[in-house]
Amino acid sequence: MSRDEIVAGSLVLAFAVAFTAHVTLVAGLAGRTPRWRALVALVVPPLAPYWGWAGLRRRSALWLVAVAAYAVLRVVASR
Repeated sequence: MSRDEIVAGSLVLAFAVAFTAHVTLVAGLAGRTPRWRALVALVVPPLAPYWGWAGLRRRSALWLVAVAAYAVLRVVASR
């Protein structure tokens, strides 16, 4: 495998994990009050880990790590 293939595969994986973490975090927020936060977090993604940190720490931490990995991999892919 070439470097480009590894970076591309890692980029797809990081995006998939970030997307899945976001959806599960929004679902967790929907199960708590106030429920309007889930709808807003769906549209404004950075609010999801912010509001989720109070009771959904693992999901919020996974979201943050996945988005950071995606951002780093985007920089690596652009070089």
